[in-house]
Amino acid sequence: MPNESQKRMLGSSSKPIVGSFSKICPDLHERVWVAPGAVVVGDVRIDEDSSVWYGAVLRGDVNQIRIGARSNIQDNCVIHVSRDLFSTSLGNEVTVGHGAVIHGSKVRDGALIGIGSVVLDGSEIGESAWVAAGSLVTPGTCVEPRTLVAGCPAREVRRLSSAEVDHQRELTLKYVSTAREHARSIAFDLDPANRTE
Repeated sequence: MPNESQKRMLGSSSKPIVGSFSKICPDLHERVWVAPGAVVVGDVRIDEDSSVWYGAVLRGDVNQIRIGARSNIQDNCVIHVSRDLFSTSLGNEVTVGHGAVIHGSKVRDGALIGIGSVVLDGSEIGESAWVAAGSLVTPGTCVEPRTLVAGCPAREVRRLSSAEVDHQRELTLKYVSTAREHARSIAFDLDPANRTE
């Protein structure tokens, strides 16, 4: 349980920044969770049960960002777009690992973007494909469905088994309940009724 000083610090940074750009506001389903310290700005739509974690930035200022249902954008990720060229879209049940960058690209349903990966303009990550941690997907790359790519630049390593794809889906769906628990915990910590003197 946080002490009073910690609660004051939590209270000062307990909300995400969700704001308009050029009079266009984000469109977040009522069951989306955006963590304190995250930023969602401009033409961004996020569907039900998706989550945006601590320190992530989704900047739909010069083009649009679309995120499907039950996807998770983990801590310190950056999702951006290219002016007049490439929007960014993530399908349903996508996991974007900590610190990854997705810029002007399409990520299809069930894909995994590994920790610290970079996916650049005009790329397309196929359904249930995995981009290994630390990989660089260069502009215009198409990653085939159900494949693992790795490296700088990212190259196909192998096909994924049905068991691997199913296991990744289970992990992705656990983020829905994990996000709900974080939301409850933060609300509890900030509620004045829970303060101890």
